[in-house]
Amino acid sequence: MTSSLLFNVATLTYLVSMLLFFAFMASRAKVLGTAGIVAAYFGLLTQTGAIAMRWKESYDMGVGHAPLSNLYESVVFFSWTIVLIFALLDYKYKYRVIGAFVMPFALLGMTWAQLGMNSGIEPLVPALQSNWLLYHVITCFLGYAAFAVACGISIMYLIKANHDESGQKAGESSIMGMFPPIRVLDDLNYRAIMIGFPLLTLGIITGAAWANYAWGTYWSWDPKETWSLIVWFVYAAFLHARFTRGWVGKRAAWLSVIGFAATIFCYLGVNLFLSGLHSYGGGGKM
Repeated sequence: MTSSLLFNVATLTYLVSMLLFFAFMASRAKVLGTAGIVAAYFGLLTQTGAIAMRWKESYDMGVGHAPLSNLYESVVFFSWTIVLIFALLDYKYKYRVIGAFVMPFALLGMTWAQLGMNSGIEPLVPALQSNWLLYHVITCFLGYAAFAVACGISIMYLIKANHDESGQKAGESSIMGMFPPIRVLDDLNYRAIMIGFPLLTLGIITGAAWANYAWGTYWSWDPKETWSLIVWFVYAAFLHARFTRGWVGKRAAWLSVIGFAATIFCYLGVNLFLSGLHSYGGGGKM
């Protein structure tokens, strides 16, 4: 058995999980929600094993590094962190319907990685040969994943808020009746961002330390660094507005969605479309 096979199994399992969550939302059958989260957990465990196996495979090839060094590996890891954050959220709050709005992010990442990317294991370029690789990538992507979950929750909030404002009642048998109350969705959005923001902050700090180690300067206004700072300011503005001006509801939800769009551009857009110190390794450095 190889890591590629396990990644394919995880991708298929995430597809099943997403479809089960969709069916759960449409039918309100609790057994489907339970099956959806079980599939998500199974996919998470399978993908964890695949990541560990790929790490071992790199050592067997004489390359020997954590599977976090190129675009393929980073997208796979991003998908893994999204499911991990969602699993932790589900464990605490048990709002299974959120899976219908979060699992598509993980599935999209895994599908893109498996079908559209070079999955070969390659030696690290000199700048990546540092323990800072682990610290920086793990903290950044856990933060990104929390923002992805917040985005999914915010989309739910906007759908439900628009439905409520239209004067329609969310009956027990309707899809809207499956959604948590908007106050709960607003609070979950805030909590997810409160998880992601300090992790992103740590990611930027470890990235600056890594940059000093690799290039002799903490900050060079590289496009990746600039966009990381933009993302940080968007979520800092979210928290500042909430604490000082009481921003809740639609404004907070839209800012969360905008923040995740900026996060995706920081991660993928900069790597794929802009050149800079972070553009090596197939666009894979974070």
